[in-house]
Amino acid sequence: MKQYIINNLLGLNDLLNNLSQEQYNTKLDVLAHASIGQHVRHIVEFYQCLFKAGHTKVVNYDVRQRDLILETDIDFASETIKGLLNILSKGMQDFPVTLVADYSTSDGQAPLLIQTTFFRELAYNLEHSIHHQALIKVALTDMNLTALIADNFGYAPSTIRYQNKCVR
Repeated sequence: MKQYIINNLLGLNDLLNNLSQEQYNTKLDVLAHASIGQHVRHIVEFYQCLFKAGHTKVVNYDVRQRDLILETDIDFASETIKGLLNILSKGMQDFPVTLVADYSTSDGQAPLLIQTTFFRELAYNLEHSIHHQALIKVALTDMNLTALIADNFGYAPSTIRYQNKCVR
């Protein structure tokens, strides 16, 4: 699974290497006034939250940092992704994790404590990354920049396999 995540993040980083700072920061109506940078930050911070669970055995995606530099500085974002790739290149063991999840829309509700594992959360983060990359692809299409991305960018592996069957 690590290699799939590495490949996914490499694809994201390749995109960043081909975007301008202005394109990274442009807020688009098609993204509800969000930018590509905001989606990249969101992807990266989920992985950062999970990697902290190696020490705490708890992951809470709601309390991520929301680092404005990560969403506005394309070079910083690229370097941060390289840091994630470095972590992923090391040996990893699965371990139990408690997911703290608050699905309420008002204050005062106790969050849910859900038992999961590190590897299951890695799989979730990969799927989450693909989902946000699909949104980034919408932004790139809106900006007429689809030439900057691989054909499979933002597609789930099952979709790619299905499309490959249909082409035959």
